[in-house]
Amino acid sequence: MTDQNILDFSSVQAILTTESVEAHASEIHGVLTGLICAGYAFEGDDYLGMVNDMLNNSEGLPKKVKVIVKALFGQLWQDILDDSYSFQLMLPDDDDTIVERGNALGVWVQGFNLGFGLQQNKATVLSEDVKEVLNDFVEIANLSDEMEEDEDTEQAFFEISEYVRISALLCFTELGLLPEDKNKSETLH
Repeated sequence: MTDQNILDFSSVQAILTTESVEAHASEIHGVLTGLICAGYAFEGDDYLGMVNDMLNNSEGLPKKVKVIVKALFGQLWQDILDDSYSFQLMLPDDDDTIVERGNALGVWVQGFNLGFGLQQNKATVLSEDVKEVLNDFVEIANLSDEMEEDEDTEQAFFEISEYVRISALLCFTELGLLPEDKNKSETLH
């Protein structure tokens, strides 16, 4: 189930809907990205509990949802660490309306802010760049649903989503923790 095709927006959203989990795929992706970009360790394993708590699901996540969240977590790490910048936001396809895509971007950013806040240590000093990103993300989360289906709106959406993508990577560059290299932890004698 970790096939790349399963990890697109429509497939993840379909699993959430089929399993009666009231969540948006973009939001879950945003939360996981926010956790990772704020310094969540690759070796950490309580992110499933955080997602479950976020969904306020007293019964626990259904098995298929756990599998997909684990797959998303692994794919995010792979994409964020990729030197070719393969990391992408999980948003609906260009075939969907600009209103749907704009709403998903707002939900993704809200999720990122939530994940970032859950992970962020209050003692950590944030750079001015990261503070600016977080402030911008608050503004982006409040984008209006009243969007025109025209070329200017499409261009603005593309620019904003690209800014969000690059800004998330900036946060990871400043605060993210690289996975431990087991070979480096061995001491030389």
